[in-house]
Amino acid sequence: MGGWRLDELGRRGLLVAVLVGGPAWAAPAPEGGVETAASGSAAAVDALSGGVVDGVEPVDAGPPEGSEPLEPTPGLTEGALAQALPPRIQPGDSRDAAPPTPTTSAAPTVEPAKTAAEQKKKKKRKPGAQQEDSIGEDATALDDTPDDEIQTVRVFGRVYAQASADQREKYARTLSINSARVGVATSLPNLEAEVSADLADSNMLKDAFVRLSDDNKRFRLYGGQFKSPFLQRRLEGAWSLPIQGRGLVEDYLGDVHELGGRRLGLMGEVRLKGLWDLRVSAGAFQGSRDELGVRTKEDLAGRITVRPLKKMLTLGVSTYVAEALDRARRHAMAADAELKFGAFHVTGEVVTGRLPVGPFTAQLLLASWTLPVTTEWALQPVVGAEGLQLRGDVEGKGHSLLGGLNLLLGSRFRGQFQVERALRPGDEAPGLEYSLQLATRF
Repeated sequence: MGGWRLDELGRRGLLVAVLVGGPAWAAPAPEGGVETAASGSAAAVDALSGGVVDGVEPVDAGPPEGSEPLEPTPGLTEGALAQALPPRIQPGDSRDAAPPTPTTSAAPTVEPAKTAAEQKKKKKRKPGAQQEDSIGEDATALDDTPDDEIQTVRVFGRVYAQASADQREKYARTLSINSARVGVATSLPNLEAEVSADLADSNMLKDAFVRLSDDNKRFRLYGGQFKSPFLQRRLEGAWSLPIQGRGLVEDYLGDVHELGGRRLGLMGEVRLKGLWDLRVSAGAFQGSRDELGVRTKEDLAGRITVRPLKKMLTLGVSTYVAEALDRARRHAMAADAELKFGAFHVTGEVVTGRLPVGPFTAQLLLASWTLPVTTEWALQPVVGAEGLQLRGDVEGKGHSLLGGLNLLLGSRFRGQFQVERALRPGDEAPGLEYSLQLATRF
């Protein structure tokens, strides 16, 4: 009976030690420091020994007679006991293996940092987006493009193939390569340069210039051969124009009487975004050759534009004075407006001035509407009208009405069908011209 009683007391002491010591092991260290912890450990060892220390059983090891049996500590859960007890080492596990740390939730997975190329999202161009790649074609092409999207070195080109039938020539069909342009450009923080040539033109060299600017792109200085700042129709990039060619008025003023166009020169430009995106350009350019082939004195040109409705509405005035330091027999002034409202785009311009044949006035109007068909294809109907009046020793009138339909594939290919009825200076009667042009660029 005595031996059975000792075993019963030992089991009760072990149960008391587990129930009372479990919360103590799970709780943080007591404020008493190392000594308090050591005493607690000793008490736990004594309890686990079943009341027997060094083989001697104390007299009061068991609970006093008549007392009720001890109950488990309230609130002690299986989870607390699992955290308090050391983990079991299963057969086959390494003795040096560190036990897993219990956690309440899984740590979030950290994805590796993406490279700059992956973070940069390529801007998808909608069908019909006709942004220029050449700043020689359109000086404003890259103004609002983020610096990280502008390539340091760009190689670009375009090819235009045209088939036409003109009533003035009894509808004789003609096939031609209107343009085969290639060029290279570079863009650095304060320096831009471009060189381009047209292999289908007798004057192959088109643009060859350097453009310097400050850090904020507010002040720029051009030097070399580039477009003089006159006539909105001439300054708009060829790829941005929804028509074939630049029209009757620009052909007569630019090609025949050499007002504006590409010239060797020096030009300064100021852009102030806070003042309706004000842009002022002015420069001096090499004069043209007279009837005897002698180079005349320098020409002067200037242009001012504002955008009162951000990118929707642009208003501008421009002027060109040929032989400005001499006779100045040729000069002109123009006012223009450009409206972009969603897919609708319309431009208008009026010009007045004097030519060797006398005073003149001219009007230009062009409207287009881009209609997406799929994510890649779009249709673009276009209509336009022009008028030219000569007054003085030589009187005459010219006019042009045109309509067409363009098929656009993204911003790299387009097919253009156009019908024009025009009376050009020198024609006896107006005539019809049908033309089809296929164009691509890279």
